[in-house]
Amino acid sequence: MTLILASSGWLIFLFILIPLLIILILLSVHIVPQSYAYVIERMGSFKCVWDAGIHFKIPFIDRVAQKVLLKEQVFDFKPQPVITRDNVTMQIDTVVFVQITDPKLYTYGVSKPEMAIENLTATTLRNIIGELELDETLTSREVINSKMRIILDEATDPWGIKVTRVEVKNILPPKDIQDAMEKQMRAERERRATILTADGQREAAIKLAEGEKQAKILQAEAEKQARILQAEAEKQAQIKKAEGEAEAILKVNEALAEGLKLLNEANPTDRILTLKAYEALMKVADGKATKIIIPSEIQNLAGLVTSIKELVTDAKSEEEKEN
Repeated sequence: MTLILASSGWLIFLFILIPLLIILILLSVHIVPQSYAYVIERMGSFKCVWDAGIHFKIPFIDRVAQKVLLKEQVFDFKPQPVITRDNVTMQIDTVVFVQITDPKLYTYGVSKPEMAIENLTATTLRNIIGELELDETLTSREVINSKMRIILDEATDPWGIKVTRVEVKNILPPKDIQDAMEKQMRAERERRATILTADGQREAAIKLAEGEKQAKILQAEAEKQARILQAEAEKQAQIKKAEGEAEAILKVNEALAEGLKLLNEANPTDRILTLKAYEALMKVADGKATKIIIPSEIQNLAGLVTSIKELVTDAKSEEEKEN
């Protein structure tokens, strides 16, 4: 009976011990995910920093004091009132990009790091904007970003935080200044539109004038070519007319020579010659002449006929010599 009771006690002890060992093992094993670092304390004091991977700790003695995200983080702060050097109050909101480089300093260096960075950003922004006038503030964002990054990075270095970038997101001047700026921008746009319209009209006028000039040049060139062609046509017509008249004269002379030749061969009498002279006079009278002078005596006419006969005889003799 005693042996049975002892065996039962050991079984109960094992049933209690085994779950406790399993629980202790589970509490001792920790897996740190990528991009994280765990800060470990032992009995309330800093012991070490765990990187990504599997780790073991002593239950109830070691504990995870802080789980630190090592990724780059973005802090978007609400707008801060700032005053420029020319006493203009405006609202500026900024975005700060940070990355934790030392988990131990981040855990023990500052309380509520995000709030600390926000307050530090607001103070730094007021100092920088206080040295600038309104126009410089609106046109110097890159300068403001660069100065703030350098100052914030130096100030947060003891906290294990690196400020990688600072961006001024919005700059909101007072309402009256915004209205004045909008009016100025509207006037500038209207001025540019007027300039563009004037330039367009000027270009259009230049192109129109060039087009009219080119049209006149082409028209003058066409008229010149037309006059040249007309003069050439008139020249050809006169040449053809002169050639026709010369050919007609040649034909008439050839016919006259042939007639004289035949008349000479026929050995005409004085009466026939007289008759031919009358025929010649009649042909002359048929022309456009309004006045014809005829010898007063028929003997003169006969002498004229005799002279013609002698001319015909001489022409015939010359032809026979040439032949």
